[in-house]
Amino acid sequence: MTTTLGTLNDLKVLRLGPDGAFLDGGFEGPVLLPQVPEGLEPGQVLEVFAYREDEGRLVASLRRPLALGGEVAFLKVVSVNPAGAYLHWGLPQDLFMPWKEVRHEQRRLVKPGNKVLVFLFSDEAGHMAASTRLSDFLVDAAEGFREGDKVSLVIGDRTDLGVRVIVNHRYWGMVHASDLFSPVSRGETREGWVKAPRADLKLSLSLSAPGYAKVDAVAQGLLDTLKRHGGFLAVTDKSAPDRIYALFGISKKVFKQTLGALYKQRRIALEAGGIRMLNAP
Repeated sequence: MTTTLGTLNDLKVLRLGPDGAFLDGGFEGPVLLPQVPEGLEPGQVLEVFAYREDEGRLVASLRRPLALGGEVAFLKVVSVNPAGAYLHWGLPQDLFMPWKEVRHEQRRLVKPGNKVLVFLFSDEAGHMAASTRLSDFLVDAAEGFREGDKVSLVIGDRTDLGVRVIVNHRYWGMVHASDLFSPVSRGETREGWVKAPRADLKLSLSLSAPGYAKVDAVAQGLLDTLKRHGGFLAVTDKSAPDRIYALFGISKKVFKQTLGALYKQRRIALEAGGIRMLNAP
């Protein structure tokens, strides 16, 4: 059994002691679990997050941190000192971010209470650390993706083209302004879908599922909104896009696709003045 620091591991309990439980860390040696769950016995296997404390001791936690090693996260600054800043990441010991890992233009923003977009990595001593220098860890060229592939996104900075995003914690991508149908915030996590692959291997993303793939999920939301309004809404496929978005949180294109699907299913009636839910309570 091996242990990978900064990630989740399934480790076997070796023994119990006054300081906690000692887990089999393989080549890393015994790993201390300070918080012992009731009824724990030697031989049991636990899923834990393993990391190295500042003093060098290997410890484990049953609590999953806000981010794992190799991931991007939007974390709150707890304190700062001449060496760097400490960030809250959901564990008893805060995550250290040395000043050398903070871009110069961002230093003024690293203040207690503010949030920073960081990549989590293991430093030379094996300690988990954070860096705002995302481009040192992410790449632009992404091979192996196909149109319509579902991915995880972390929202980055706005540009003249749209919003830059982090894809699967590994790649840079772009959601162009023409594909932004709802507000997004820096550090927010969203689902995304790959648009047509590009020759330069850079990723263009959409926040909406392609074609009719999104219709089923949106259809229920549309029906729920109709119910809340007594089964009728004065909105049609000719309504303004901002009116449609204000009511349903979707683009006009997806709205029209959803209307067509519900109409064919005889779930709604399309009237001159709006849409009516059939068999509405």
